[in-house]
Amino acid sequence: MTQSPAKITAILTAHPGKAADLQALLVGMAPLCRAEPGNLRWDVWRDQAQGERYILDELYRDAAAVEAHRQAPHYQDYLARIPALADRTAFVLEAVTSAK
Repeated sequence: MTQSPAKITAILTAHPGKAADLQALLVGMAPLCRAEPGNLRWDVWRDQAQGERYILDELYRDAAAVEAHRQAPHYQDYLARIPALADRTAFVLEAVTSAK
């Protein structure tokens, strides 16, 4: 049985005066996350209407790849640094229907 891909969407809203620091952290994470074996996509988006709000759009091969991502040292560092930089809400999603 083939496991389904797993998608994570995280919304991060920078604390006042922290948007540049947040963006630098997220941009620095991109190559590390993209290099993970189970990663299929890892993009950073910035809200055009609220420039202090960033969206992470992540796609992983399966739930095991998500768990490996969560154990990675760069992710642990990110988690430790985020509270000082932003409010964060993350959703781990499963496909109901998707393009092939």
